[in-house]
Amino acid sequence: MLSHPHFMPKKIQFIFNTSELGAGTFGASLGPFAIQTAARKLKNDLFGKYDIQKIEDKNYLLDIPTSFTFAKRIDAFKEIAVSVSQKVSNAIKNSTFPLIISGDHSCGAFTIAGIRKAFPDKRLGVIWIDAHGDIHSPFTTPSGNLHGMPLALALGQDNIEAQKNNPDELTLKYWNEFKNYAGVSPMIQPEDLVYVGVRDTEKEEDFLINKLGIRNIRVEEVRKNGVQETLSEINMLLKSCDIFYVSLDVDSMDPDETSYGTGTPVKNGLTAKEVKHLLIGLAQDIRMTCIEFVEINPCLDNKINKMAEISFELIESIVKTIES
Repeated sequence: MLSHPHFMPKKIQFIFNTSELGAGTFGASLGPFAIQTAARKLKNDLFGKYDIQKIEDKNYLLDIPTSFTFAKRIDAFKEIAVSVSQKVSNAIKNSTFPLIISGDHSCGAFTIAGIRKAFPDKRLGVIWIDAHGDIHSPFTTPSGNLHGMPLALALGQDNIEAQKNNPDELTLKYWNEFKNYAGVSPMIQPEDLVYVGVRDTEKEEDFLINKLGIRNIRVEEVRKNGVQETLSEINMLLKSCDIFYVSLDVDSMDPDETSYGTGTPVKNGLTAKEVKHLLIGLAQDIRMTCIEFVEINPCLDNKINKMAEISFELIESIVKTIES
């Protein structure tokens, strides 16, 4: 994506978001610290060079039953939404580049809200590198876990045509508040969203993805066409966007090649090398405004913190590219 070169280097702002209220398995809250541990093991002082902003989580609520069947613990997300969006927005307004390491993927919608609040008049593109579509709503969710719903929030979609659940009024009150959280709904347009590596979706998600015409660049396409061709296609798809945000769920990578240190691993994913070259290529575009790493779970890692080590290598390559 070299058609929009950097005109000046950017300063990194790390944001650690340890919330895992939206997940189905637990341990992703430890992801940011597992990555810090990986850096320390290498005697790498990257995290000592930069300010680290931290989101105060409410993970203690995971010890208390929730009454929200189709959007678990949605009532607890208001403070997290405020904190995430404000810290992202403030980082951008301070001319820094927010590099976020989060627990589960549910807060992606609030990251998008923060970018929109910082740039209300700019057209935002989203590159969602993930094994999953994350485009369920309370009307379609099979699990009730909010980490499967951030893109439906950002797109302002209920997907009523594929409805299989009957969420109560209070759930929908919170849901509709979050859809409008950035002061505008939808926060992004379907044509400004590109999936990379998505390969595990439910029929309700497939219906909405097809209806909205969202492009999914599949793993086999990346492998067949190569990373440079993939970057060229993303550039073409988002050519009308002023800025863009990259959201990387580590389950986009193949768990046999990397590790099973993530909540919902799916086989036949991207290689770490493919993801690294994708991220470096994306970071070379001046429009890249924010990147987020999510779902690193050391509690599930079958190779003793390997996923965090791989994630740290990716983060370091991003930092070098952005600040070069």
